[in-house]
Amino acid sequence: MAASHAPSATITIRNLDGRVKERLRVRAARNGRSMEAEVRSILSDTLGTEATESVNLAEAIRRRVAPLGGIELEDHPAISIGEPPSFGQ
Repeated sequence: MAASHAPSATITIRNLDGRVKERLRVRAARNGRSMEAEVRSILSDTLGTEATESVNLAEAIRRRVAPLGGIELEDHPAISIGEPPSFGQ
């Protein structure tokens, strides 16, 4: 079975900080790739799995906070909101 590929796209990145470009160049060389191939790899690794993960907002927040040690919240006290209104009878 042949793999299906989405059409290729081209992007241009302007105003890239020189230090970032140099780090990219070094990383690409370390991995034996061109800078362009390294950027493709970074984008694929970073964004390729994102679409398959279905994470709700609470889970996304938990994942963001967990490496910082998490947070502990006190239980909210139960409160009475009274009886619901009666309509008609």
